[in-house]
Formats: sequence, C-alpha cells, structure tokens
Amino acid sequence: MDIRFFETLPGIIPDIATALLVFIGSFILAKFLRNLLDKMLKARGVDPEISILLGQLVYWSILIFGIITALQLFFDVSAFLAGLGILGFTIGFALQEIMQNFVAGMILLMQQPFDIGNYVSVSDYGGNVTAINMRTTELKTLDGRLIIIPNAQVLSNPIENYSRADLLRVDLPVGVSYDTDLDLARATIMEALPEVKGFLAEPAPSIIYHSFGDSSINMDIRFWIKTAENNLFDAKDEAVIITKRALDAKGVDIPFPIRTVYMQK
Repeated sequence: MDIRFFETLPGIIPDIATALLVFIGSFILAKFLRNLLDKMLKARGVDPEISILLGQLVYWSILIFGIITALQLFFDVSAFLAGLGILGFTIGFALQEIMQNFVAGMILLMQQPFDIGNYVSVSDYGGNVTAINMRTTELKTLDGRLIIIPNAQVLSNPIENYSRADLLRVDLPVGVSYDTDLDLARATIMEALPEVKGFLAEPAPSIIYHSFGDSSINMDIRFWIKTAENNLFDAKDEAVIITKRALDAKGVDIPFPIRTVYMQK
C-alpha cells in the first residue's frame, strides 16, 4: 500500500469526522422534522396523502443537502453537480413519460381531486380509488377488476367524483301502456318514491312524460338522494323495485315491446 496514504491520513481524519457528524446530524434532523410536520398536519386535519408527500419532500431535501455539505469537505462538489445535472437531463429526456407521470402524481396528491376510497370515473373507467402512487392511480371497479391508470392520463382527463357530491340526482326511464291513466301513474310513483333510502323531498322530484314509444308512453323519473345515506347505484335499484311494485298494485301495466307481423298469402 502506498505510504503516502498513511502520511495524509492524520490530516483528513478531522474532515472525515466532520463529514460523518454532518451526515448523521442531517439524517436525525430530517427524520425529526418529517415526524414533526406529520403531527402538525394531522392536528390541522390535512389528508394523509398530503402529509406523506410533504414529509418525503422535507426528509429528502434535508438529507441531500447534508450529503452535499459533507462531500464539500473533500472536493469541489459544484463540478460534480454540473456533470450530474447533464446526466440527469439526459436520463430525464429518455424517461420523459415516467417523469411526466411522477410530476402528475405529485400534483394529484397536492390538489386532491379525490381521496382513497372515493368512487370516481376517469378515462372511461369507474371504480373506487384503492391507491394513489407517484406514477399511477389504481381503481377497483364494481365487478372486481383492478385498473391502473398513469397519473398523467388521470390529470389530463375530466374526473367525475361521485363520493364528493352531497346530493345526486337519480334518473330512471319508465314506460306505461297506452291505456294507462297518466295522472294515476304519476301520482302512484310520487307516493312510492320516498321509500328509497336517502330520498330528498327538496329538491322536489319530477316525473316527465316525453315521448310516444312503439308500445308505451315513456317518462323520466327524477329525484335526489343524500349520498351520506345511499349511493347512486343502490338508489336506482331500489327505485326500480319500488316503482314496479307500486304500479302493479294500481294495475298500471309496463308493457313489453309489441310487434305486429302481417303474413302475405
């Protein structure tokens, strides 16, 4: 081994000790500030996603600053950082799509258009949000499929969040036969609708006859529900059952499509 190494060793031992102290101190400080920030954000009721994002940013910023400061004791870090910047630019250009999804993930965590557990519709997919990662967002559809959507695609498309709406309107199309007393059918349905869980009297429900079908006079039933008590899908299911039962009790027919076929001899 080169004897010059041992000759210079006593001179760099203080620098090594100082660098270790700087690194350990920055690690302890980063961890302390991350935990302190997490407690402060929880006390203010900030969502966990934001707490995780800000905590990680604080942690890694302080840790990277400590590492650079420690390395500065041994050589000029500026030239190294310049080369690292060029390398980072090259890699970033090659991984442009990944970086785009990463940045979009940070924006989603900060803006929070939805939370984990919300039912949303994004890019023609609908489901409950199961995870918001830095690169992708995961949805679980009602039929159990797991949909993984790149964050850039989520951010660049309209997001429909059903869980954030306090009130939702249920639209239910129904047809009754041509010999039906239309006023009776309307009154019967109006009387039955309050049986739907979460039904709201205000805004007022409405039943509108809008067209003459092939075998029925068609109407749209519209009413509002409180999402804290029921969801859109269950409310529509209940409304179909309740409407059918009420019309049957009054003898109002919901006809099948009828076709008349003339056979030429």
